[in-house]
Amino acid sequence: MTETDLVPVFDGHNDTLLRLYQSKDADVEKLFIEGTQGGHIDLPRAKKGGFAGGMFAIFPPPVEKTKRASVPPAPSDNEPLPPELPRSEALASTIAMASILFRLERAGAVTVCRSAGDVREAMAKDAIAAVFHIEGVEAIDPELTMLDVLHAAGLRSLGIVWSRPNAFGNGVPFRFPSSPDTGPGLTNAGKALVKACNQLRIMIDLSHLNEKGFRDVAAISDAPLVATHSNVHAICGHSRNLTNWQLGAIRETGGMVGLNFATGFLREDGRMNADTSLEIMVRHVDSLLQALGEDGVGLGSDFDGAMIPAVIGDVAGLPKLIDALAVRGFGRALIEKIAYRNWIGMLEKTIG
Repeated sequence: MTETDLVPVFDGHNDTLLRLYQSKDADVEKLFIEGTQGGHIDLPRAKKGGFAGGMFAIFPPPVEKTKRASVPPAPSDNEPLPPELPRSEALASTIAMASILFRLERAGAVTVCRSAGDVREAMAKDAIAAVFHIEGVEAIDPELTMLDVLHAAGLRSLGIVWSRPNAFGNGVPFRFPSSPDTGPGLTNAGKALVKACNQLRIMIDLSHLNEKGFRDVAAISDAPLVATHSNVHAICGHSRNLTNWQLGAIRETGGMVGLNFATGFLREDGRMNADTSLEIMVRHVDSLLQALGEDGVGLGSDFDGAMIPAVIGDVAGLPKLIDALAVRGFGRALIEKIAYRNWIGMLEKTIG
């Protein structure tokens, strides 16, 4: 595939802001614009791979004294939840990463998009369309005052939890094999948060949320159900993946799922192993299409947040997945839906 016929990709989830934040570099704009040796996304590689934008996640990392591997090195069926994060720590890192996002915009590296129309306009100008997303809302107070502030700043999508408990609900632990039925559902504050997000037109991301929390969102929300970076539990029995009933619930609402590239959520053995084939990724896409239909499937790479298949490597390798879908027999129209059109349509329905 030549650069002139690249299929644009709008991606459901990346952790690039976290990587830049943890770099401690004073000039993260230069780091992103000129390119880096490590990580998965920077401007030169994004252009090479046809990366048109996506949900740029702000993930408050664990505090140093409790820091542990985000994902266990080997599958375990009894992996505990990581510890809760103090709000003061989460607030500081969330604001710092939001600052990085807006600094990148001022430098001309990305365009922060507050609507589906903004995304279309950015793509038409060949600018990276960045949707302000939060993964784990520990920075938000139960009274939701910070939600108003973040929404005014541009927040348009949030995952209530990462894989740890907070004031609003419980995430799933990194267990394999395991169902996502691992704990209690949303708290009263969590249910109020769902209603507030519906009113503000903030998209709710179900990735990382446990089964009872998922059921609570499904019962309360009047928006399509969305999991930005999750895979098929029937193929990889990880607690992070979606069971048949969850996929059915998403389909009933006209919702959507983005394929997670993290190898531990792709492989049948649940291992984080870079020697993972494109074939298993296509298999998950096939299964998602069967469960959700052509309008319900996108990509949610988890770039800069997980070990991805070495055959892709980084964002510049996206055309290899697109080519693999074409080899499987997917037509150009369906590939474009999966690559970017479905996400833009979902943003139209959720954030406006």
